Amino acid sequence: MSESSGSASHAKVTSEVVAVAAPDLPYQPPTPKSYAPRIAVVGAGGIVPAHLDAYRTAGWEVAAICNRTVSKAQALADEYYPDAQVTDDLASVLADDRIEVLDITPHPEERGPMIEAALNAGKHVLSQKPFVLDLDEGARLADLADAKGVKLAVNQNGRWSPHMAWMREAVAAGRIGDVLSCHVAVHWDHGWIAGTAFDGIEDLILYDFGIHWFDFVASVMPGRAQSVFASSVRPDSQAAKVPLMAQAQVVMEGGQASLVFDGATPLGPRDTTFIAGATGSLRSEGADLGRQVVTLTTPAGQSQPDLHGTWFNDGFRGAMGALLVAIEQGGEPANGARGNLDSLALAFAAIESQRTAQSVDVGSVRRLSM
Repeated sequence: MSESSGSASHAKVTSEVVAVAAPDLPYQPPTPKSYAPRIAVVGAGGIVPAHLDAYRTAGWEVAAICNRTVSKAQALADEYYPDAQVTDDLASVLADDRIEVLDITPHPEERGPMIEAALNAGKHVLSQKPFVLDLDEGARLADLADAKGVKLAVNQNGRWSPHMAWMREAVAAGRIGDVLSCHVAVHWDHGWIAGTAFDGIEDLILYDFGIHWFDFVASVMPGRAQSVFASSVRPDSQAAKVPLMAQAQVVMEGGQASLVFDGATPLGPRDTTFIAGATGSLRSEGADLGRQVVTLTTPAGQSQPDLHGTWFNDGFRGAMGALLVAIEQGGEPANGARGNLDSLALAFAAIESQRTAQSVDVGSVRRLSM
């Protein structure tokens, strides 16, 4: 075939792509039909206002806010839930039979014993992400939840950012056939962490931030991750001590995935996601994570859904809502702790690869040393 005929063929294919209506998919944060438990929030850190605002918007009752510094808990209660009990005594919260669900937000080192105590007290638990530092410990906590007859979920709130939620539902509905690849590239300025506690987390980008996208990849290509090669770098221009740029290449059974995090990009932020399927593709792109345009391409044509909502704070409403729906209807939460271990295994392998400059089998790294 000549070069000219090849170009003509390409032009013909391009001209045949027509605009079609986007499918109606259940991407909005899940909400229980009638279950309305009293919720206790444990911790009063920087992310907790997003939790409380999301719960208030959903109309859910936060009955208690527990934090070792009572004044911080009181300030949150005053702003979001004036009638909530404020305490620094977690044991009293666990002993309160009127409280059924705990949202446990402190860092993993502190969070594990709190989760275990809550499960033993018969409480349903939403754990902040990343869930645990040890995959076997995570499995033990999931087993404990099963034994106690309660639900344990992880606050992977990125799953309910509008663009990621719609793309995931499109994959689940078979709109693009079998997934062949998933590629994510996030370019933004994460330099705000300089001088904060986050600047002490050496693997911050692949761990605390990247877990959202490792989780996304694991959710659209479940059980297929085999090995990963990752790297990170600290540009001289950034103020933060820890590397703010990283990338990971993932070998999947019958496919591949990649993640690029340019967290030291001062200007021109951009976020893109591309999922290739055997019978279609999905693309999302925009100036940042809150402004995304999704395009679904199939043999029928191209469609762009009119998405509503924002990651902050609808994503947090989705994470808690998925737990509440599972409690109400039975079954495992969509963001259940046991399933989240696959996301953590991928992240742990990427971090080990970054440290050793070697490809690492997913699941071979059981514990993350910080």
